[in-house]
Order: sequence, then C-alpha cells, then structure tokens
Amino acid sequence: MTPGRPVPPPLALRIPPADDAGQDLAPEQAGQELLAAARGAVSSTSGLVPLTVARRAPKADDVEIAVEFCGLCHSDVHATRGEWGTQNYPLVPGHEIVGRVSRVGADVDDFAPGDLVGVGCIVDSCRECESCLAGFEQYCEQGMTGTYGAKDRRNGDAITQGGYASSVVVDRRYVLHVPETLDPAAAAPLLCAGITTFSPLRHFGVEEGDVVGVVGLGGLGHMAVKLAKAMGAKVKVFTTSESKVSAALELGADAVVLSRDEEAMAAANRSIDVIIDTVAAPHDLNPYFRTLRRDGALFQLGLPSEAMPPVNPGSLIRRRISYAGSLIGGIAETQEMLDFCAEHGVVSDIELVGAEQLDEAYDRMVAGDVKYRFVLDTTTLQAPSERADA
Repeated sequence: MTPGRPVPPPLALRIPPADDAGQDLAPEQAGQELLAAARGAVSSTSGLVPLTVARRAPKADDVEIAVEFCGLCHSDVHATRGEWGTQNYPLVPGHEIVGRVSRVGADVDDFAPGDLVGVGCIVDSCRECESCLAGFEQYCEQGMTGTYGAKDRRNGDAITQGGYASSVVVDRRYVLHVPETLDPAAAAPLLCAGITTFSPLRHFGVEEGDVVGVVGLGGLGHMAVKLAKAMGAKVKVFTTSESKVSAALELGADAVVLSRDEEAMAAANRSIDVIIDTVAAPHDLNPYFRTLRRDGALFQLGLPSEAMPPVNPGSLIRRRISYAGSLIGGIAETQEMLDFCAEHGVVSDIELVGAEQLDEAYDRMVAGDVKYRFVLDTTTLQAPSERADA
C-alpha cells in the first residue's frame, strides 16, 4: 500500500481565460445555439417537470454532446427539493452524463463527432490554483463549477443546467472519453458513484492482498465492492440489514459483517486495511476504527445532515489510524477510473427509467428501494418547446 499515491498528470494546464462566445468557432457553427428538452424542478415542491434549456453554441474549446443516459444521484434529490439551502430555479439536475459528441469548437482536436463521452460533477474550475494544476479540480481553491446549479463564471454567470436533458455543452477539459466496451447506460453512474469510491481506494494504494471494508451497500457501496475486488483486495461489507447479506455476496464480497452484532464486530477486530464508509446518516464510527489494522484508514464518503457521534481519539492514536474524507475525483483520475473499469469489466448495477418515472424514482431512492442506481433514458424526454425555460 502507498498512502498518498499521486493521481495521473492533469488534463488541463494553465491557460488564459476564454474570450467572448463564438470566437475561433468554425463558421458553420457560429451562433448555432441549441434548445434542449429537459426535466427539472421549478420549485422545491414541483417535482420534475418538462422544461426547455438553452445551450450555448460551442466556443472554440467546447464540446456539444447529445445526451443518451444520465444517472440519478441522491444529491439530485437534495438539490431539486431545496434540502441543501436556497436554489436557483428552474433547475435541471444530473451529473452522470453519457452521450455522443455532436459538435466541437474550432480548437478541439481530442474529441470528434460520434465519440462516446461522459461528463461528471465538474464542468469548470479556475485552472490556475495549486489543486487544479495538480489534477485535483474537485478541490479548486476558487471553487469548482458544478454541472448544475452553479454560476458559470466564464459564461456570464449563467446557472449551469445538468444532464436530465437531450444535450449539453461543456469545455473539452472537463469531458471524458468513455470506452466503447462499456455499456453506456451502466457506465453513467461511474461518473459520480464510481469515481467517488475509486479515488480513496487509489489514494490509499489498495492492491492485491489488502482487505477493504465497505460500510453500507447502496449506490456508492456496491461500486466500492466491485472496484476493490477488481484491484485484487478482499472485501468485507458491514451492514445493519440481514437482507443485504446475500446481495453483498452476489456482488463479490468475501464476507459480510452485521454491524449490530457485537460478537461479529469483535471478530472483525484488526482485520481491515481501509474502510470506505458510504453511509449518509449519523452513525458511531468508533466500532469500525477497532476493525482497522495499524496504519489503517477510514474514508468518510457519506455526508450526514445531522451531527455524528464523537470520535474517540484513543481509537486513532493506539494504531496510528487515519480518519479522512474524499470528494469525487479530478478529471485525470476520473479518466483513469473509466479505463480501469473497461479493463476489468466494472459497471454499475442499474434500473433504467423514463422521464415520467423520475419523481417515483426519487421517492424510491429516499426509501432505499433501488439496486443500485437509477439511470434516465433521455430518449423518453419530450421535444423542446420554441422558448427556453432556463
């Protein structure tokens, strides 16, 4: 294991800010703004309704994508329902986007029409700070630009609109090549759930012979199991639900520990190298620290809305244990993850839904009734109207 393993070189180096829209665009592309069909919220209680979104004409470094699939993330529910504070409405969610390139700007030479591509949680960053230059755009010191609900500083502070739509336009530096060997629908959740779990596993240097613990078996947890197994690790899943024991084993887990069982937890003492904690509800971490070996680490990925029980420092000190957090991944690392998944045949377990099923899917996500990710089939969107809502 090699804690702190560096990510690959970043895809974007320091560049000057983009000039006015349309500059250096091929003549046949200039001014061709596109109206996209979409589904989004117009208030915190509206549910997801048909909308039309105006996408900018591709600038010199832009890629226009015809969206085919977009994963549904639990953060989409929080955002559209106003559970993370004030939102700008209308709001089109979606940051697990897979589709085909339809147009490119004049200076784009790394993507071409017809390419299978993806867009994750980031569509821009300052590109100049230490984090961006190191390939950690998600930790941009000026604040990354999220795929939806964020001010797009290079485009007049327009609010970004996400992938529950028929098309999207993104700067090439934040577009990813999706290997053709991957099922595009099942690959969509890799762009959030996949990279969110891949990044801490890579950062800790998980390799063959290591033991990885996974707390929680939802959208993130099932990806952590698959990726850790593909890296050669043994996997123990911790769950409070007996009904998930067989599901964890079917995914490839080597063992399942019922975390409510004190004897089972005691038997797992000092047996694990790294824990990926995906639970987004308050829970006591101290029993999990006891399962870690010396120099082990627990990575917190779930973000509870309420305070967690306090951590006992003695649990960390006695074995030199690290308690860490991790946020998605940078662009280069996300590309590495997609290539790794293609090499090892790893995709998400999904349920495909149509536009009319989105509200039901949101309710089912909240209830935990999905194995393990919903994905929107954008062919089910209505045609765009003649006027944009956002």
